[in-house]
Amino acid sequence: MRIIEGAGVWAGGGDDWTEHLRTPDLSVGTYCIPAGGLDDQSPHTEDEIYVVTTGRARIVTPTGEAQVGPGAVIFVPAGEDHRFVDVTEDLTLLVVFGPAYGSRGGT
Repeated sequence: MRIIEGAGVWAGGGDDWTEHLRTPDLSVGTYCIPAGGLDDQSPHTEDEIYVVTTGRARIVTPTGEAQVGPGAVIFVPAGEDHRFVDVTEDLTLLVVFGPAYGSRGGT
């Protein structure tokens, strides 16, 4: 057992990714986008789940878009293009990758 301190907590500053835990099968981190900020991530080679812990934005993918806020849980399959846009409040996301982020040879 391990308590993951700081996961899903606003780190302040600009766009920020912090990995808190890595095993071969998954990784957990926090991604922060300030209000008015831009999400410039590329599709990942791993499946991922986002849990919105603070803030508000809209997520856009080729299969749809949705407004998200605290408590929203979003699944994005490996390879799917996705972006958080219209970030109206500092956005903090707890992110879980399976398998671990970058372990399939890409980001």
